[in-house]
Amino acid sequence: MQSKSENQDVGLHGSRVELIDAQLRVGAFSPHRHDTYTIAVTTSGVQSFNYRGKRWQSLPGQVVILHPDEVHDGYCCNQTGFSYRAAYLPPAHVQTVIGGAALPFLAEGVSTDADLVGSVLRLIAMCSAGNELFGYQDALHQFVSAMQRCEDGPPARRSVNREAVMRVQEFLDGVPGPETNLDQLEELAGYDRWQLSRDFRALLGTSPYRYLQCRRLELAGQLLRSGLGMAAAAHEAGFADQSHFGRVFRRTFGTTPLAWHRPGQPRTIIL
Repeated sequence: MQSKSENQDVGLHGSRVELIDAQLRVGAFSPHRHDTYTIAVTTSGVQSFNYRGKRWQSLPGQVVILHPDEVHDGYCCNQTGFSYRAAYLPPAHVQTVIGGAALPFLAEGVSTDADLVGSVLRLIAMCSAGNELFGYQDALHQFVSAMQRCEDGPPARRSVNREAVMRVQEFLDGVPGPETNLDQLEELAGYDRWQLSRDFRALLGTSPYRYLQCRRLELAGQLLRSGLGMAAAAHEAGFADQSHFGRVFRRTFGTTPLAWHRPGQPRTIIL
């Protein structure tokens, strides 16, 4: 596999949108999943992937929107390969718009809906623009509204303990140590751990465990980009060893840490 990527981070209330420009000429991304929405625009070629039991192909002018924690892959369907630009949008950002409702879910992996395509292009452009909080918030609202309009059926609604979930999220964002467990989270939230897990998934699209694993991966990535070695970065981020870090990374991103993190410090934009 040969790929090129450039990463940027756009922060909002402590979480970040990661942008990546990538080219895949040979090989494939193995099956993996993110704890964010994956929002991608194909810029050249044919982007092929498996998602929710179907094979999909995205052409330039179409957008790919994958729900958090859904397994997918990526591969070339011919020798030309493809290029794409993707944003990894934290569900916490979406929640600033919908205020505790269930996350919007699109069953189709590829869309040509003009409103949705336009909102994706604007959102990615605003993320790239820099310190434009107002513009990003407006683009985010437009994108979430477009997703809700394209949803299959009415959005599911049920009572969730949003304040408790946000407390647990803030705790996990601090990347606590390997001893972290549901007993601690239950005490922090102040109610049943299993209901907490259900509420956490409803609001943020993944489980508390998966959420923490992704925060550890983010921390390890920051340490790698700062020049720390692989083994030291894995240890500092709370992984048992370098092999453990590599396995979790591949399950999350579909490739190796060395292939994903390129030399050079990415530009970080704090909003």
